[in-house]
Amino acid sequence: MKRIAVFTSGGDAPGMNACIRAVVRAGHYYGLEVYGIIRGYEGMINGDIMEMDDRSVSNIIQKGGTILKSARSENFRTEEGRKKAYNNLRKYNIDGLVAIGGNGTFTGALKFYEEYGVPCVGCPGTIDNDLYGTDFTIGYDTAVNTCLAAIDRIRDTADAHERAFFIEVMGRDTGYIAIRSAIGGGAEMAIMPEKKNSIKEIIEKFKFGVSNSKSSHIVIVAEGEKPGRANEIAEQVKKEVPELDIKVTILGHVQRGGAPTAADRVLASRLGLGAVEGLLKGKTNVMVGVVNRTLVYTDFKDTITKKKLINNELPRLIEILNGRKYKNEDRLSILK
Repeated sequence: MKRIAVFTSGGDAPGMNACIRAVVRAGHYYGLEVYGIIRGYEGMINGDIMEMDDRSVSNIIQKGGTILKSARSENFRTEEGRKKAYNNLRKYNIDGLVAIGGNGTFTGALKFYEEYGVPCVGCPGTIDNDLYGTDFTIGYDTAVNTCLAAIDRIRDTADAHERAFFIEVMGRDTGYIAIRSAIGGGAEMAIMPEKKNSIKEIIEKFKFGVSNSKSSHIVIVAEGEKPGRANEIAEQVKKEVPELDIKVTILGHVQRGGAPTAADRVLASRLGLGAVEGLLKGKTNVMVGVVNRTLVYTDFKDTITKKKLINNELPRLIEILNGRKYKNEDRLSILK
């Protein structure tokens, strides 16, 4: 292997630039020529490919977004599109790929290998932290800290005006951002797909808080929550608990931006180096991740199909730290 190319695809995540930097510099350390593909699979199809030297990645480790840009490519879903992409890689004599992205990115890389045999190692780049095969994904820690900064500010207003705030966070169809934001932000509740909260249960918790003279509430809602998004849930709670002054805040794409935290910079750097070394060791169709502080490689098929579960201790932590009282017999059974 003499030449590799790196690209970012799907939603951007803080730390992607740190990963690009690691791939380029690790590649040069091992005597490889490294190319960057602009706008992911779409750029591969259009031939937007450039050689990268060490200066190409100077002063980017602290920047959010991705210098290689990102785009979702409908053309790559077609045989014709993938053929164009392969022909462009051949023009540049690219021997292997490093893909920074999520499930969709790895699905495309797997299909590409099946048709044309181009080896690829993936780096998990998504704020959702929903990829099987790694404890944390690039961008997740930064997104949670962005949420916490917003929650802390909203709490000041909630307390001053004795209001209940529903704060909707990203996460696609998982609650990883919601659960850690709720714990770190001292929220009373985290409503997320994994916990399967019913509207009745949510309303009962609010009634319990009101009956105990609780004057303000912070509730974190994952965007993929089954009972409905934050606005729908807030409307239903307002009907049943009209005495509450309820507001909704949707954090949106602010969670994707900003300078990556130290944790994301270190993680991205480890994964970028791991991807290059994986290619040199002959690995393909695998995602590099960190599990229990150890670098591991997981087959794309497992990463794409297997569900990454949230630790059951985290929702229980919210219940206990926000005043839920157990009967004596329940408490004793739990402690056993």
